[in-house]
Amino acid sequence: MNFRIKEICKEKGVLFKDLAASLGITDVGLRQSLKGNPTIGTLERIACALGVPITDLFAPPAVTSARCPYCGKPIALTLSKEGDAK
Repeated sequence: MNFRIKEICKEKGVLFKDLAASLGITDVGLRQSLKGNPTIGTLERIACALGVPITDLFAPPAVTSARCPYCGKPIALTLSKEGDAK
């Protein structure tokens, strides 16, 4: 599972080690937790500390191609900064 936690920290100007400290753990402990399978409780605490809904922590699936529904040919997609496929 890919998370947007580092990206959200950067957007909000929060250092990863400061986020970990606000959760009462070390930054190494937070990284280890996110590499494995973090509990929903951990994710809720992270979302609360960052002031975002828990759904914002999850990265959308990377969609880089699709198939034309008429001819079946592959279509390359690029994502803009807003995350909208073009």
